[in-house]
Amino acid sequence: MSDEVEPGYVRVRLDLSYDGSEFSGWAKQAGGRRTVQGEIEDALRTVTRSREAYELTVAGRTDAGVHARGQVAHVDLPREVWGAHHDKLLKRLAGRLPRDVRVWALREAPSGFNARFSAVWRRYAYRVTDNPGGVDPLLRSHVLWHDWPLDVDAMNEAAERLLGEHDFAAYCKKREGATTIRTLQQLSLVRGDDGIITATVRADAFCHNMVRSLIGALLFVGDGHRGPDWPGKVLAAGVRDSAVHVVRPHGLTLEEVGYPADELLAARNKEARNKRTLPGAGCCY
Repeated sequence: MSDEVEPGYVRVRLDLSYDGSEFSGWAKQAGGRRTVQGEIEDALRTVTRSREAYELTVAGRTDAGVHARGQVAHVDLPREVWGAHHDKLLKRLAGRLPRDVRVWALREAPSGFNARFSAVWRRYAYRVTDNPGGVDPLLRSHVLWHDWPLDVDAMNEAAERLLGEHDFAAYCKKREGATTIRTLQQLSLVRGDDGIITATVRADAFCHNMVRSLIGALLFVGDGHRGPDWPGKVLAAGVRDSAVHVVRPHGLTLEEVGYPADELLAARNKEARNKRTLPGAGCCY
């Protein structure tokens, strides 16, 4: 599939963040629901005084209530629009956008760049506390309260068994025609001095509800309801387990998106579009 920028257009990379509490997710939706994509596209059209809307492509679509600190998107703008506005665009967007979404950087993207398909990894953080008194009111929109004491060592033991390339169908909400094979590069948990446990989850890509399902399984291990081998057994079974709860979205933040060197962007773009299979899958019975 070609991803060439149309003649007369410039591909622009946007680095942005948002508090997802009042958004119905990233992607535009019917029915007038408020979304991050909708707010930015509306603001972009207004500040460039354009009649048409310019559609954004994002590195990772986040669900309702999920936050982002290091989200990346791109938009193709007519060269004359970019030329006329690029030096003032960042400040004008800051004046037009609502306070719960910010664009931090705008720059012409290198050749072959695609915010979604050129990415080699996405890193999320999920934050939870088991403080018997609950969550600090100032952090209530970003930290989950779990009302059982959590054993972080047991959770990390379970997490290690999930690393690598697997079919994560047991931890994903299936979408027609989409693969659930992913490479989980990091899954680790650390308790901070404030008692908040931060789970770092990094993979080449994520399927729908994957992070929140993984955290749900690890919480069951941490509070003693299941042993450290249970999440791995669920993964191997390859089907959804009713005991794996999709935890609430507000504890989840997209922290960072990683890209290869500029000269490798186009190749990664092409590779990421190929439907994945596990080694040996569909070979022999």
